[in-house]
Amino acid sequence: MRQAQDSRGFSLIELMITLVVIGLIAAIAISNLVAAIDRGKQKQTLADMRTIGTAIEAYAIDHSQYPVSSDMATLWVQVTPTYLRPMTQHDGWDHVFIVDAATTAYTISSSGKDGVASGCAVGVRITQFTQDICFSHGIFIQYPEGQQY
Repeated sequence: MRQAQDSRGFSLIELMITLVVIGLIAAIAISNLVAAIDRGKQKQTLADMRTIGTAIEAYAIDHSQYPVSSDMATLWVQVTPTYLRPMTQHDGWDHVFIVDAATTAYTISSSGKDGVASGCAVGVRITQFTQDICFSHGIFIQYPEGQQY
C-alpha cells in the first residue's frame, strides 16, 4: 500500500521571504519607471523649446528684431501660424514655458518638474529634473547632462 505524502504547502517564513523579494523588485522597477518617464518629459521639453526658438529666429529674420513678449501667450500670437504651427505652450510637466523676449534678445525656459523657476545661468549643466532648462539665441544655455534623479 502506498503511504500518503506530507503536502503541507509553504511555511509562513517562506511566504514572507517571497513577499519581501517581490517588494524589493517592485520598488526598483517603479523608481526606474518614474525616472524614464521624467527623461521622456524632459526630452519633449527640449524639443519643444528648440522648435519655439527656431520660430523666434525666423520671426527675427523677417522683422529685423525678435518679438517682444513677457509671457508665452503674447509670444504665441506673434509667431503662430506664420512661423510655428499650433503646438503646446507647456513643457513636459504641463507648466507654461517662461518667456523673456525683447527686440535684441530672448530666453525661453522651463521650470522643470517642480514648476518653480530658479533662473538661468550660461553653461550650467543640470543634474536634477527639478532644475530649469534654458534656451537663448538658438542654443541651450542651461541644459541636462548625464544621469538625473
